[in-house]
Amino acid sequence: MTILAIETSCDDTAAAVLIDGSVRSNIISSQAIHDLYGGIVPELASREHMRLIAQIVDTAISKAGVDLAAVDAIAVTHGPGLAGSLLVGSQYAKGLALALKIPVYPVHHIEAHLYSGYLEEPDLAYPSVSLVVSGGHTSIFRVDSPDSFTVLGSTTDDAAGEAFDKIAKMLGLGYPGGPAIDRHAAAGNRDAFAFPRGRIGEDSFDFSFSGLKTALRREVDRLTDTGEPLPINDLCASAQAAIVDVLVSKTMRAAAASAVPAVTISGGVSANTELRTRMADQCAVRGLTFVAPRMQYCVDNAAMIASVAAMRIASGAAAPSIHFSIEPKAIRTR
Repeated sequence: MTILAIETSCDDTAAAVLIDGSVRSNIISSQAIHDLYGGIVPELASREHMRLIAQIVDTAISKAGVDLAAVDAIAVTHGPGLAGSLLVGSQYAKGLALALKIPVYPVHHIEAHLYSGYLEEPDLAYPSVSLVVSGGHTSIFRVDSPDSFTVLGSTTDDAAGEAFDKIAKMLGLGYPGGPAIDRHAAAGNRDAFAFPRGRIGEDSFDFSFSGLKTALRREVDRLTDTGEPLPINDLCASAQAAIVDVLVSKTMRAAAASAVPAVTISGGVSANTELRTRMADQCAVRGLTFVAPRMQYCVDNAAMIASVAAMRIASGAAAPSIHFSIEPKAIRTR
């Protein structure tokens, strides 16, 4: 079974080829143009997808060493994400499917992320707890099987990645903020500032990061008033610690409450050095298997989209009508 997958939910144009469960290519083109604006500009994102998508798909097919005619099915992200971006990918996938007379499977972007641990480690046991943490989403799931999962908690305001981006903007570190904060934090003192850990003491598995942003803004204003240079490294280390403490604490409590043997993390923020280290350490202490997918499977990518489609096909699920709609705000809870 050869599956071509397309992912265009935000600002990465991606395509991948999966053959009999093996990733043969996984091409990702990130749109650097948004760096000029300090965040994603939706109209520019959709225009860049239109410019790049045919090229990226051709590259994925070529690198996989197959002919387009050999593709048995197409998978594509249909939500959530930016409406214009989703339209480019889904319409391209539909057109290609019609031309090749093959089925097309719409895939939920967050569902693909939460199964990324199984893409990395196909023999990973069920059930597991999965932390999906990115610029647009921060949620914890209990994953019971290839087609069954439950949302345990989500962010009530900003996603962790959004908090990183906004903090980096306050500190003049540019966009995207997560990698810059991670680099500066490595040379800073995580205990230099006592920033709040939103909702860390609550029984709920929900998250909140808005209070951290406010506290950091006040601290930056206070320090600026002194006329001294901002201690960027310490501010980054302390802010990063506040975010990671909450993510790790909530995930460990969810794993204990669900009595699962394994924990996975995915999404762009799962590339954060401290998060990966702390989560691995805490899982080791508790005797839990921990999977953090390789970087190319953490960011938005098409291999994870293909993997979910492959699971559906293996289960005997029929492809839906080609007239499916995009779902920019879709939140799946099954």
